[in-house]
Amino acid sequence: MWLIVGLGNPGSEYEWSRHNLGFMLIDKLASDAQVEVRRRECNGLIARAELESTKVLLVKPQTYMNLSGQTVSCLLAKHSSEKLIVISDDLALPIGSIRIRERGSAGGHNGLKSIIASIGTDEFVRLRIGIQPEHPINDSKKFVLDSFARSEREVVKEVIDKSATAIRTILKDGVLKAMSEFN
Repeated sequence: MWLIVGLGNPGSEYEWSRHNLGFMLIDKLASDAQVEVRRRECNGLIARAELESTKVLLVKPQTYMNLSGQTVSCLLAKHSSEKLIVISDDLALPIGSIRIRERGSAGGHNGLKSIIASIGTDEFVRLRIGIQPEHPINDSKKFVLDSFARSEREVVKEVIDKSATAIRTILKDGVLKAMSEFN
């Protein structure tokens, strides 16, 4: 079974924030699979689903971004899973772009730092969704927690759809195929 973890912050005030793209993608995957991510387990909301004939656990940690690793390590141990995909926003990628990697550093992302520290490895698949604006920003913490502008929401919808297709490609054809198709 694959654990597919979308990073974000719980609460309606963060619903459209840039930092919640992981939650948005999990919601899209759940909707496509006709399940609801609402069962509580390991300080997270989860749903069992099947995507591309593969059993998955869709996860939205409820610990806030900086402690996401607690939920991930608990679920990996509880479900004896070794297959992990983590979805996060990325301030270094232009808005609307995605990047898939088999492993790597946290790249300054606190949610990824927490997961790497909690599970003791950076050997997991990650799908990063770009949020970098075309203009310089002064306060990156404020920027990632701010909501997307209404003018950006169509781009967000498109990148969520593209990212859902990328996740399905990973499950069906493997990470390398997804990387060559979407990076």
